[in-house]
Amino acid sequence: MEILTWTYILVGLSFALYIGIAIWTRAGSTKEFYTAGGGVSPLANGMATAADWMSAASFISMAGLISFAGYDGSVYLMGWTGGYVLLALLLAPYLRKFGKFTVPDFVGDRYYSKTAKVVAVVCALFISFTYVAGQMRGVGIVFSRYLEVPIEWGVVIGMCIVFFYAVLGGMKGITYTQVAQYCVLIFAYMVPAIFISMQLTGNPIPQLGLGGELADGTPLLDKLDGVLAELGFSEYTDGRKGMTDIFMITLALMVGTAGLPHVIVRFFTVPRVKDARLSAGYALVFISILYTTAPAVAAFGIYNAIESTSEKQISELPTWINTWQKTNLITMDDKNGDGVVQYVADAERNELSIDRDIMVLASPEIAQLPNWVVGLVAAGAMAAALSTAAGLLLVISTSVSRDLFKTFKPEISEKKELRIARIAAACAVVVAGYFGVNPPGFVAQVVAFAFGLAAASFFPVIIMGIFSSRINKEGAIAGMISGLAFTLAYIIYFKFVSPEMNTADNWLFGISPEGIGSIGMLINFVICSLVSRFTPAPPQSVQDMVQEIRIPRGAGQAHEH
Repeated sequence: MEILTWTYILVGLSFALYIGIAIWTRAGSTKEFYTAGGGVSPLANGMATAADWMSAASFISMAGLISFAGYDGSVYLMGWTGGYVLLALLLAPYLRKFGKFTVPDFVGDRYYSKTAKVVAVVCALFISFTYVAGQMRGVGIVFSRYLEVPIEWGVVIGMCIVFFYAVLGGMKGITYTQVAQYCVLIFAYMVPAIFISMQLTGNPIPQLGLGGELADGTPLLDKLDGVLAELGFSEYTDGRKGMTDIFMITLALMVGTAGLPHVIVRFFTVPRVKDARLSAGYALVFISILYTTAPAVAAFGIYNAIESTSEKQISELPTWINTWQKTNLITMDDKNGDGVVQYVADAERNELSIDRDIMVLASPEIAQLPNWVVGLVAAGAMAAALSTAAGLLLVISTSVSRDLFKTFKPEISEKKELRIARIAAACAVVVAGYFGVNPPGFVAQVVAFAFGLAAASFFPVIIMGIFSSRINKEGAIAGMISGLAFTLAYIIYFKFVSPEMNTADNWLFGISPEGIGSIGMLINFVICSLVSRFTPAPPQSVQDMVQEIRIPRGAGQAHEH
């Protein structure tokens, strides 16, 4: 069967499964809509968390980014993985013990202030909209290639599907849908990786294949270094970013992870604190399967792409080039008119431009794998993008309905609150779709901005809210506003106001917009601490509550009764 036929069958079957689950697990109460009724098993929650966590950035863009950036791309791998460990060990159990549905809920109660809660809602919305833009972009790319429609229409189709099962099922529907999506996406990621590893190195384990040898006895990475150097690119295993920037991007991604509202809320869907810890452990195992495979997928992809295109006659180019050209994600221009493709580092002479976001999706075609594998990857990419998009839309709707409306109108009925949540999710889908069509960068970069905003706004007030009883509402509000404002201003300036200035020479301390969230976080910490020191201490009841959160005594039984 043709690729398109396999794609329709596999994507169609997976969508039918997701929508069926959404209908079967339809939320009937606000508790089911927000936290799935608090009755999800640790294993299922671990899978759902992994799917929520491994967005289009992980599935589509991370390996593509490593393919083209080589060593420099490893910052995303280190930052996102390390961040999840930080979240699981340092924050999740304490937040679960606190017993609040959302980060703004925690901020409002811990800092005894409606104003602090509203500021936290604004931060959550900024983070979620920036993050969901990356997911919708990923959805658009997948649909654009496999349904042979423009990216804009791909985004619209994705919006409709996400709207259906996120708005209908709430967290209960999303949780069980994400369990199915994890199974689909991990199978779709591993199958081509195993095929290509066998093809190139004879080793069925991609992680070992990365360090293996090609048929001629040359180590894969040595050959890749040599091929890239010949074309004028820097060696694959050599980095060009400054060490300060690498450290700051990794730090921003790590601490940004710990402040991501759509991941934190997952720890409220299990019955007990002990289950929150257990599900975090399961999620880490499930996440590591994809994350340890990504460097191999990246190296295999760029090696095969160069081997199949460089110095080839245009008439001899493989079919995958022509197929992807229709999406405008690959462009070719025979600048010197010699009929031979020049793929070189010199922008003036380079005749082939490959969008980094297509590398994972195109890899099975580049490696000439069976058509059903190509269709499977399309289904996996959709699962990755849609699972995270749904989680983010739920955070947005919860922030509006519960953290805004309920705060100022506590008397509204549960039915009305649920209706407001669904209307907010519907509006969020439209805004997300707009940013998906007009993204401020490639998928992983857009997601990195969201992590920077989370690092600069939420992480300090959560960490100090748990581990310091002296931090007060004035400090938290001043810290969140200053950290978010600085980070947002820096990103907007270099990405939108003066993109021509976006070079290492003009960056503050040599830190790129992707890593500036680390400085925003430090500003937040300093402002928060200073303002708290010169303003009145929190009420004694709040200080006692902070002590109670930190003490593990009885934590396992805290929510059993």
